Amino acid sequence: MAGTVMTESGVRQVQRRTVALLSVAQVFAGIGTGATVSIGSILAVELSGSTAWAGSVATVMTLGAALAALPLASLADRRGRRIGQVTGLSAAMLGTVLIVLSVVSGVFVLLVLGAAGIGIGTAASLQARFAAVDLADADHRGRALSTVVWAVTVGAVAGPNLIQPGAVVGQALGLPPVAGPFVISAAGLLLATILLFAGLRPDPLLLARELASRRGVGADGPLVPAAPPGSRRGGSLVRGMRAIRQSRAAWLALAAVVGAHAVMVGVMSMTPLHLQELVAGPGHAGHAATGDVLVIIGFTISLHIAGMFALSPVMGWLTDKAGRTETIMIGFTTLIAAVAVAGFGQSSTVAVAVGLVLLGVGWSASTISGSTLLAESVGQESRVVVQGVSDMLMGVAGAVGGATSGLVLSGAGYLGLNMVGAVVGAIVLAAASVTLVAGRRR
Repeated sequence: MAGTVMTESGVRQVQRRTVALLSVAQVFAGIGTGATVSIGSILAVELSGSTAWAGSVATVMTLGAALAALPLASLADRRGRRIGQVTGLSAAMLGTVLIVLSVVSGVFVLLVLGAAGIGIGTAASLQARFAAVDLADADHRGRALSTVVWAVTVGAVAGPNLIQPGAVVGQALGLPPVAGPFVISAAGLLLATILLFAGLRPDPLLLARELASRRGVGADGPLVPAAPPGSRRGGSLVRGMRAIRQSRAAWLALAAVVGAHAVMVGVMSMTPLHLQELVAGPGHAGHAATGDVLVIIGFTISLHIAGMFALSPVMGWLTDKAGRTETIMIGFTTLIAAVAVAGFGQSSTVAVAVGLVLLGVGWSASTISGSTLLAESVGQESRVVVQGVSDMLMGVAGAVGGATSGLVLSGAGYLGLNMVGAVVGAIVLAAASVTLVAGRRR
């Protein structure tokens, strides 16, 4: 589109096509992640010969996503969203191939490397939500972002259900049955990669910058002051943190996204252990779960995931209508209510399930509104690396929350764990309230 004048209707048409392409690609890409999460721990134990490595696949995927966030954002910053997305999804596709090879050869290291590749793809999928708002107008940014987030649920739900059809595919190809789901995952990632490589033209980020340079303002109007000279010097992390420090709204957005993720992962990751002890009785946590316990745990976590993603379009609409900061406050109020219900109702499986659903809803509202606010709170020249910093810190918060939650659970119990989450939520809620009051005074 360089050198051509695009009308507002033309920009809106490109935006609609961009959101549609990203959403469809997310469906195909999510299949790969869902399959790895559901079978990864089984493969890790089988190939390593030890249950001590059961969590290695999930850990490597999480760390891979966190470590890849900034490099992928920097690549998108230089080359555009299309190249960043294609690179991340290609790494995930290579990861699925490595996992198939690990099953065939019995080499555990290949499984770990494959999980790292899929983690890189997860980072790319996270950044797709920001690509959805590059060209969006202010009244529709929340809905555009939430549409892409919601599309993840289709792949995430489909992935774990590929075990049976995947086994048929594996046998048809002469592979071990457990390798079959990853063949389907690789095909889905290939389709997503081709779709974005061929269809994401014009690149939404590059077009937004071109339009911004013609207007002489931010891509979406004078939302933030122009960046000072030298703002592009330094590494991506330094540039991103420098831009965040210059904007109170960006600080709040970052705190909302990181804080909500830390609370959600910390409570959610320890809930299965609590439910096991609650249903089976004290002293049974950590032992092999019975069928009834597994049903209750699976049902509770499924409701939690539904709370995280099913209402994403509603949260996007609320972000646009009620306001970014207001929706962050709604999200953290819901998070605090969630940990209160789960914590004080810890002796009831129903109360814990209700708390987990509210936890997912609060996470959804906080993440969508926080991500939308972050996308419009910094200058165009720093926006992509700031988004990369956000995703990196979000991944780190999830890893830290998951790692420390076990220590808190053992020391303070399930109620204590939830109260720690309430304290984190209250701090961010207070910060959002101060920001909202200060903004209205100005």
